[in-house]
Amino acid sequence: MRHSPPCAVRRDRPARPLIRSLISSLACAGLALTALGPAPVAAAVTTRTGASVPAAHLEAAAITLEDPVKKEIAMRLVSSAENSTLDWEAQYGYIEDIGDGRGYTAGIIGFCSGTGDMLDLVELYTARAPRNVLAGYLPALRAVDGTDSHEGLDPGFTGDWAEAATDPVFRRAQDDERDRVYFGPAVRQAVNDGLGVLGQFIYYDALVMHGGGSDPTSFGAIRRTALEHARSPSRGGGETAYLDAFLDARVWAMRQEEAHSDTSRVDTAQRVFLREGNLDLDPPLVWQVYGDSYRIG
Repeated sequence: MRHSPPCAVRRDRPARPLIRSLISSLACAGLALTALGPAPVAAAVTTRTGASVPAAHLEAAAITLEDPVKKEIAMRLVSSAENSTLDWEAQYGYIEDIGDGRGYTAGIIGFCSGTGDMLDLVELYTARAPRNVLAGYLPALRAVDGTDSHEGLDPGFTGDWAEAATDPVFRRAQDDERDRVYFGPAVRQAVNDGLGVLGQFIYYDALVMHGGGSDPTSFGAIRRTALEHARSPSRGGGETAYLDAFLDARVWAMRQEEAHSDTSRVDTAQRVFLREGNLDLDPPLVWQVYGDSYRIG
């Protein structure tokens, strides 16, 4: 169940309410990921680490959020806020109009028909699989871009989206667009700011929710506000103090729209990890979103 406008966008739009220690070995790591309370129990995850490490600020991030284990944690943390479950991979076929003025919302990151990122996704999918079931909707997606209209999409689009979600090519396209537009840029900016894994996740979650536009509630504006109140580690500041300032700015941005005013994904999740000093985002992780309790590890 979506609790808030979930569209990740490339354009200016309101925020929506709706994841370093030096490790002695980058060998096999196992994580038991389990949801408590109303959320279902997630399956155990065992992943081989081996992600590339950006050269910049290597001393601040021996392991980055790009590490497969850390990235899986990030996906599940976001899913707890967006879908009330840790099972983010069940969301490829999700699609509905939640009445937020952005048309259809769909997929693992909340691609929206009214904000351009759904159009980009279907264009990518069609470039890779020209005869796909969604290709015929491209003219309609271009026409409704910037609106909440379903013209040219109904009645078949939602069923065809669900069908497309069974295609590994479409699922990979969703992964790639998420990484290109949101995950990759967030991690790179965080590493450049000297932040470890928790800070990288905090940036990623903010970019997904607020988009990369130039309005006062965008990710860029939140970061600028934070830098006005605290220096980032790359500028000689303390990591915890800077992330506190960033989360303060993020909460302000979330509260500018009534539908997004529940800030529990910050207050009872990200701030919990920060106050515990868990800058590496290491399990066990215990948090709450919208009053629901979750655990990883």
